[in-house]
Amino acid sequence: MTSDTTPIAAQDRTTLPEDATQSGAYPDDAEHAGERSLHRIVIVGHVDHGKSSLIGRLLHDTGSLPPGKVEELEKISARRGMEIEWSFVLDAFQAERDQAVTIDTTQIWFKTGLRDYVIIDAPGHREFLKNMVSGAASADAAIMVVDAEEGVREQSRRHAYLLHLLGVRQVAVVINKMDLVDFSQTRFDEVSREITDYLRSIGAAPMMVVPISARGGDNIATRSARTPWYDGPTVISALDGFHGHPGVGAQPLRLPVQDVYKFDARRIVAGRIESGAVTVGDTVLFSPSNKTARVRSIEAWPAEQGPETAAAGESVGITLDEQLFVERGEIVSHAENPPKLSTVFHARLFWLGHNPLKVGSRYKLKLLTQEAEVTVRSIERIVDTQTLENAAGDIVERNAVAEVTLFSRQVLGIDDYGDLPKTGRFVLIEDYDTVGGGVISMEGLPDQRQAITVKSTNVISVEHRLTADSRAARNGHRGGVLWFTGLSGAGKSTLAMEVEQRLFAKGYQVYVLDGDNVRRGLNANLGFSPEDRTENIRRVGEAASLFADSGIICITAFISPYRVDRDRARASAPGRFHEIYIKADVETCERRDPKGLYKKARAGEIAQFTGVSAPYEPPEAADLVVDTGAESVSESVERIIRYIETEFTLSRD
Repeated sequence: MTSDTTPIAAQDRTTLPEDATQSGAYPDDAEHAGERSLHRIVIVGHVDHGKSSLIGRLLHDTGSLPPGKVEELEKISARRGMEIEWSFVLDAFQAERDQAVTIDTTQIWFKTGLRDYVIIDAPGHREFLKNMVSGAASADAAIMVVDAEEGVREQSRRHAYLLHLLGVRQVAVVINKMDLVDFSQTRFDEVSREITDYLRSIGAAPMMVVPISARGGDNIATRSARTPWYDGPTVISALDGFHGHPGVGAQPLRLPVQDVYKFDARRIVAGRIESGAVTVGDTVLFSPSNKTARVRSIEAWPAEQGPETAAAGESVGITLDEQLFVERGEIVSHAENPPKLSTVFHARLFWLGHNPLKVGSRYKLKLLTQEAEVTVRSIERIVDTQTLENAAGDIVERNAVAEVTLFSRQVLGIDDYGDLPKTGRFVLIEDYDTVGGGVISMEGLPDQRQAITVKSTNVISVEHRLTADSRAARNGHRGGVLWFTGLSGAGKSTLAMEVEQRLFAKGYQVYVLDGDNVRRGLNANLGFSPEDRTENIRRVGEAASLFADSGIICITAFISPYRVDRDRARASAPGRFHEIYIKADVETCERRDPKGLYKKARAGEIAQFTGVSAPYEPPEAADLVVDTGAESVSESVERIIRYIETEFTLSRD
């Protein structure tokens, strides 16, 4: 999840205290331009457990502080009547020094003998959780700081859950302030066991647990004599033990387009590679536009000759072998392993807004460089981060975790965070403020790419000699599609068959395409995977359009739960498509349950059953709404017949 909107030239700059910008190395340092890798580490933990102190001590013990900084810290600390306070290295704001609380994420470039790092100091105070989310969003790994004396606190658990939620899988724990408990191995074991048990319970077992005293420098850069019972790594060793960006080809290519620059005769597509690698000559795919091209060159500045390959973590520009129109927000991938395309996805998110999240609420989603308006379609469950218990609910209050389903009007290129954590993260914005962050799950949902990909070539349309008007004149009515949509058990098939019979008796040319019947023939080769369900609706939409083109009134009876699929069917029959919402709530449909499907779904025998374990997106502007929960079958049929007579029958004047 990346919410960065700054140009590439400014993308890797840090936010530092005024006089701390000299410490560490910047990306344009000569050494950074070599083979050394860059790792982003977020430091988290409960307020006052010593995160900033740890970073200050790390900088000191590795010789990364500028000349005179230690003396300055000693003077500042002395004026406050305390020993040297390493947290003042980062706490640049006077408000923070006075209150001893970090209120914003601070990033600082930092070196060990092995690697370059961006250390992100995230605030621990509950009021500033959104800053912690912003900091953790781009991290490769995390260090969690726990006070040896206080032990694991509420915010410790909340930060741990957030790391897991954001897909940060590499976590090391440091038990700080061991000097306050006389470097007791017993106390270390107690706290270590408590935080390890919690992390394991959420599927995020720590890679290591290190006893330290940030103030005294114990086990920071060198092993401390005051912990003879500990034989594990130091904090520096733990950092160097994290793995960073995957090697070339280890993960699929994901290059979010940040901008397109016109430079002399070239159009340079620029962005930062989040995973995988790209090589000159590769055929790449842009999502969600579904356009393809070959990479002509990889641009580098100021070098005259660009590299042949660029890999994860690098900010690059590429040129293509043809002048495609692509925009910020597109994702570059290889054609054989692209992101999914979808307008709907499941999400587990941490809510930070002052106003509660509700079904129907709209927010701006920022996913990599993509931005889109999304609507909350459903709230599946709310998770207690303390007990990990799930509960049902209609609203999500501040600082709560929830599993929800989000819908976007525009197609998005997305990854399941379980497959690609960096590109499966997102944030939600309301009134220019970050109000939530989370990860994506596409479980049970279709990849819509197949439905929008045109594979046929050298196909030329043949024009019919009979016009739509001549067919309508012969039949006495226009052709069209009546698309019945609604939950299973709402009455779609019952009404469709009754309407067909009544219309036929009146002399109309009419035919019903029913879901079960179609699956016995036209779509017999399709299963019930999300992709097959999308293809099922696509084929039905195309078939219904052919019926309408022939002058027949085609009635379809399909759940068709996603608006994007129904919109695609509408596009297949422009001007002749009528969306009829057969409305009934889940309780009514389940009470009817004519095929026993709800019972099987409740028993877990049917996965991703619409209305129970999968979402249904009701029409926002149906041409006709028929409420079968409030009307009888005969009343509903009469309403549909009147609608058809009004919309389809030719005037007898």
